[in-house]
Amino acid sequence: MRVKLVAFGILRDQLGSSMKEMEFPGDATVRDVIARCRAIAGESTAPWSSIAVAVNEEYVPATHSLADGDEVALLPPVSGGKGPSPMVRLVHERIVPHDIIPRLERPEDGAIVIFDGIVRNHSRGRTTRYLEYEAYEAMALKQMQLLAGRALADFPVREVAIVHRLGRLEIGESSVLIAVFSAHRSAAFDACRWLIDTLKQTVPIWKKEFFEDGAVWAQGEPFPAELATQTAGASKVSSRSRKTAARGSRSSEPTRRKAGKGSQRERAR
Repeated sequence: MRVKLVAFGILRDQLGSSMKEMEFPGDATVRDVIARCRAIAGESTAPWSSIAVAVNEEYVPATHSLADGDEVALLPPVSGGKGPSPMVRLVHERIVPHDIIPRLERPEDGAIVIFDGIVRNHSRGRTTRYLEYEAYEAMALKQMQLLAGRALADFPVREVAIVHRLGRLEIGESSVLIAVFSAHRSAAFDACRWLIDTLKQTVPIWKKEFFEDGAVWAQGEPFPAELATQTAGASKVSSRSRKTAARGSRSSEPTRRKAGKGSQRERAR
């Protein structure tokens, strides 16, 4: 059977392309895909032991059985809709908070808590020129919508908004905006903190930092244990399987976001 492999961030760099098709036996699992990819990458710095895998835009364990035509996405640790759903967007244009927040305000809101992640001009003691964000867009949007729904269900808040920028970002521009609207500040603070922390761990978005002397993928925060450990068993790849995969590939196949500025606004009650 044939599956479509999609890789992001440092994994894309190590495998030589962002998308390719691979052939596997009919009984292949996700673990077999990881083993093949590790063999292709060779002795790389990719975080194989802590990646997550999605099949057809859903997280799956390494034991998941594959079917012909499946899309398998390899996700390194990570740095909208219509109708009544919360405002959830992936955008390629500049995020302007004042174009988003006022139209979502309601008289019953006693507090609005905002997290506005800003591109800073330094990282790891080096001067940052600009950033680039990439995403597994269909899955990222779906995960962001799920987070928004969970926040509304688990916290006593009225509305949430999540907007994330993709592409090239200059110093001082917003990378992610999260706003939570509630009658009381404590619920809004709690929901906003939970949203940004969980987004950084589970939504497949990656950041590449560009400096005067080179570029590097930002090391992402670890996936939650239930996702990261799904592929742990695939890290033990025998040398025989690596050599076999490497021979088969020679002829045809060659970390999140920075902590941004936080702000909050509470309406007088």
